[in-house]
Amino acid sequence: MSAPGGSSGGGGGRLGQRKRHVHDDAKFATRLIHFGGELDETTGAASVQIQQASTFHHFDLNDPPEFDYSRSGNPTRQALEDYITTLEGGTRGFAFASGMAAISTAFMMLSSGDHVICTEDVYGGTYRLLTVILTRMNIETTFVDMTDLDQVKAALKPNTKAVFLETPSNPTLRITDIAAVVGWAKENGLLTMIDNTFMTPYHQRPLELGIDVVLHSATKFLGGHSDVLAGLAVVADKSLGMRMKQLQNGLGNVLGVQDSWLLMRGMKTLKARMDAHEIGARRLAQWLSEHPGVERVYYPGLANHPGRDIHEKQSLGYGAVVSFDVGSGELAKRVMGRVQIPIVAVSLGAVESILSYPPMMSHAAMPREVRLQRGITDGLMRYSVGLEDVEDIIADLEQALGGE
Repeated sequence: MSAPGGSSGGGGGRLGQRKRHVHDDAKFATRLIHFGGELDETTGAASVQIQQASTFHHFDLNDPPEFDYSRSGNPTRQALEDYITTLEGGTRGFAFASGMAAISTAFMMLSSGDHVICTEDVYGGTYRLLTVILTRMNIETTFVDMTDLDQVKAALKPNTKAVFLETPSNPTLRITDIAAVVGWAKENGLLTMIDNTFMTPYHQRPLELGIDVVLHSATKFLGGHSDVLAGLAVVADKSLGMRMKQLQNGLGNVLGVQDSWLLMRGMKTLKARMDAHEIGARRLAQWLSEHPGVERVYYPGLANHPGRDIHEKQSLGYGAVVSFDVGSGELAKRVMGRVQIPIVAVSLGAVESILSYPPMMSHAAMPREVRLQRGITDGLMRYSVGLEDVEDIIADLEQALGGE
C-alpha cells in the first residue's frame, strides 16, 4: 500500500510537471537553494543529475542536440555554470578543472605583445603564471600597489590591454577600490578581471561594479569541504562569453561532472558557512590584535585595517581569512608545529580551519625579495577560520604562541 498522496493513489493529488522559477528579487540565501537547476525536470529528483557521459547521440543530423561531447558541454557542468552565473549576476559562467585553469583561460584572451597591470600582492600561482609562463608568449606584466590609483595609472602603456585585481588580496588582505579602477580602465578601453575567491558572490559581486570577468578558486569557500578542485569564471557580456567559451572548448580544461556535482552541493550552504566563518574570524582577529606575541594582524573587519571604508562600500562582509605576523620565520614555524585544531596545509575556505605559511606554501613561487617588498614576511601566517568553536581556536593558538 502506498503512503497517502503516493503515486499509486490516483491523479487527484498530482501537481503535474512545471518549470520552477524563483523571482529574480529573491534574497541570496533563497537563490543559493533555488537556482533553477535544483530539480531534475524528468524525475523530480531533488538533486542535479550526474550525466556521466563523454558523448551524446545525434537523433537527427540536421537537428544536432544541445550537447554532443562533454568537453564542449555537459548537462551537469552546465547546471553549475548557470548556477554561478545567477549568483554573480553575469551573462555566462564557466567551470574549469581548477582556479588556476580559470585564471589561465581568462588570460588567454590576450595576445603576444600585450601588457597587463596586476595587483602586486597577488596569489602566488597567478604571479607564477604571469612571470614564468606568459612571458614566454611575450605577454608582459607590471605589478603595482593597486590600493594607490595613481600607481595604476602610471603603469599604463600603449600596449596595455588588461587590469587584474585581487581584493582583499592574498595574503595581506589589501583593499582595492574596484569601482575607481574599473572607471579608469573603461576610459582606456582595458579588460578588467578580478579574483573574487576570498569574498565569494555572497559578500562581493564585482560585475555590478563594472568588472568584465570574475574568477574563483571554487576549491575554497564555494566548495567549502576540502574535497573538490575547481575553478569558475563569470563574464559580464555575451561577447566575452563567446570568447571564453571558445577558449574553454579549445583548451579542454573543463571540470568533470562528479566534481561539478560536488561543488553544487557545497555551494548550497555558502551563506550559512560564510556567516559562521566570519563570526569566528572577527573574534579571532580582535584577539590576535591584542596578543603581545603578534606584531601585526591583517583583517578587513578590524577598525584600523587600511582601506576598510572602501571595503565596506563594495562588500557585504569581511570574510574568514585572518593573516598575522609573529616577527620571524622561526617563531612562525614553531606555531605551525604546535597548533592542534587547524590542519597545516595549502588552501583555505573549508569547514575545518586551515593554517598556512605563505612563504613556503601559497607564495613559494615568489622570490623572497619580492615577497618582502609586498609585505609577505617570514613571520606571516594565514589562518582560514573554520566552523569549530572560536574559543577552542583561540585556546589552541594561545598555547601555540606561548613560550618555550
